Amino acid sequence: MNTVWVRLNAVVFFGLTVLLGLALMTATSTYLHEGHPTVKTLRLNKIKSFRSQSKVDRAIINFDLEADLAPAFNWNIKQIFVFVVAEFATKTNPLNQIILWDKIIEKPEDARLNLKKMHVKYGLIDQREELKGTDVTLHLYWDHMPLTGRLYTHSVAEDTFTLPMEYIRPGQQV
Repeated sequence: MNTVWVRLNAVVFFGLTVLLGLALMTATSTYLHEGHPTVKTLRLNKIKSFRSQSKVDRAIINFDLEADLAPAFNWNIKQIFVFVVAEFATKTNPLNQIILWDKIIEKPEDARLNLKKMHVKYGLIDQREELKGTDVTLHLYWDHMPLTGRLYTHSVAEDTFTLPMEYIRPGQQV
């Protein structure tokens, strides 16, 4: 009855039970922690280019961001994924959301962001020529990625600007 396989089975499943218990305790210990990050600035700095290529509107912008996301960290957070989203409405699509910039933050020391004239990674694109004169709202989001437990997203800051009625070439003054 007490063979090596029975004993090995008991040890393995006891170890898995302990790991499950520790994971649950870790997840519940930080369940209510929200932290209170501060976002001082999120705003459009400059529209670098706004043009139409093959019936597709594209806008390239710079933005300013000053934020301290360090309070969002706790001992269960592996990393925080931060991203700036442009949200706008067109005649064809009542809700458009485009990620313009993103960053992965792995340490609280790196969570203090002070970005001036930050060039977007991804352009503001509409599949039709409907961006002229459109109101665009910038939102700052961050996803908490814990070692164990639930994933959750927060958003605080926003800034609204209007795209011009005429296209702008790169280097042209707005």
